Amino acid sequence: MTTQNETKLKKLSKLLQLNNILTSKLLDEIGVSRHLRQYYQKSGWLEPIGRGAYKSPGDPIAWHTGINALQEQLDFKGHVGGLTALTLHGFSHYFRLSKESLHLFLPHQTRIPKWFKDYNWEVDLFPKSTSFLPESIGIKEMEIKGVKVMVSTPERAIFETLFLAPQHIDLVECYQILEGLVNLKPRLLSQLLTNCNSIKVKRLFLYMAEKANHQWFQFIDTSKFDIGVGDRMTTKNGVYISKYQIIIPKDLAEL
Repeated sequence: MTTQNETKLKKLSKLLQLNNILTSKLLDEIGVSRHLRQYYQKSGWLEPIGRGAYKSPGDPIAWHTGINALQEQLDFKGHVGGLTALTLHGFSHYFRLSKESLHLFLPHQTRIPKWFKDYNWEVDLFPKSTSFLPESIGIKEMEIKGVKVMVSTPERAIFETLFLAPQHIDLVECYQILEGLVNLKPRLLSQLLTNCNSIKVKRLFLYMAEKANHQWFQFIDTSKFDIGVGDRMTTKNGVYISKYQIIIPKDLAEL
């Protein structure tokens, strides 16, 4: 092996020591060609996890490592949000007996690479393409077991959770989660309410926030936000809330 290839192997080994997933794009950037990748695989230095991504042979990898590779190496614009983000922030309400879900929120026309979709991360992958909130508000870097991942703040995550309700998440669970969100930032919530283009989400959030009566709610000027006109129905044969023009499940209204 030439000295140049030895240098590439040392650089590769250093990257793999971080329990990284290395994409073909990154390997190309450090000079590890397809031919050299095949040689490293045969030599037991690289293990493919699908077309276009590799790891150190035998090393366990988790979904947050995969998300980090997408975001850091492939300029992936999606982020971890909704219930997954709330769980990471410590706000999950129910102990779920089913497999953990990974909620990914993606701007329209953002594709998830096949190697990520096909790999068994031991979670149920739940991607959602939507532009109901701008990507510039309420997303921050979070460290998960030493790996950096872009994740929704609790303020944005509860909006994303309501966006998926009631089709994918029960509204009573949404409210019970919101009841535990005692330290939300009013300024960020106001930004989200101003820029949210889902009337349903804004009405549900304001109704639940008022019902929960958290201290932060008194610092939100609800008169500033456009909540549209006309009724919104989240369930059949529910209870009508005239202030917010929504029909909600009876069990939520009675909480």
